[in-house]
Amino acid sequence: MTAETKANPFAAIFFRDLKLAFRHRSEIANPLLFFLMVATLVPLGVSPESQLLSVLAPGMIWVMALLASLLSTETLFLSDYRDGSLEQLVICPQPLWQVVLAKVCAHWLVTGLPLTLFSPLLGLMLSLPAAGFMPMLASLALGTATLSMIGSVGAALTVAIPRGGLLLSLIVMPLYMPVLIFGASAVQQAVDGFSAVGTLAILGALFAFSCMVTPFATAGALRVSLHG
Repeated sequence: MTAETKANPFAAIFFRDLKLAFRHRSEIANPLLFFLMVATLVPLGVSPESQLLSVLAPGMIWVMALLASLLSTETLFLSDYRDGSLEQLVICPQPLWQVVLAKVCAHWLVTGLPLTLFSPLLGLMLSLPAAGFMPMLASLALGTATLSMIGSVGAALTVAIPRGGLLLSLIVMPLYMPVLIFGASAVQQAVDGFSAVGTLAILGALFAFSCMVTPFATAGALRVSLHG
């Protein structure tokens, strides 16, 4: 272990994962491409009429963001597991929850944040009313971070299972539902002319709770997956 890692394991793991992600740019591009393709297909499959699209837009954007986030969650620990470095991270003296938190933060930065910043373009494509744009950005920023936190638990439980993507979906999807409901509701309330502050506060509470609980739950799940 390097002196840098001993001094600040969080920063070392965080920047290591960012460097690895930018070396494999397809991992960043895949969720965005999925996001864009689905947004393109919705008007073709439903109706190009802007009035109908504006009604569907809040829920559709959030469903697409959830699925795009789920698409990238499986890889959170997978590459480290395959090359053996995950085992070393688990047995190293630094707290495992710090390692988990660093990896989740890096994961959100290369997946959740681009989805959030990309969402206004999808809002335009789906004729989202102007009042919904800021609540959409705020709800996606909080929501995708929460999805990354929750998804890390499922990714840790299934990391040692061959082709565990389906099992991962079954584990985390019920836990994703509150985030989806409140995220879409915040945008819809703003579109309908109501204040979205209360709903965004609930999303913030979900994010805070996930920050307190999921790093420790994920650390325990990794130990169970790797050592039984």
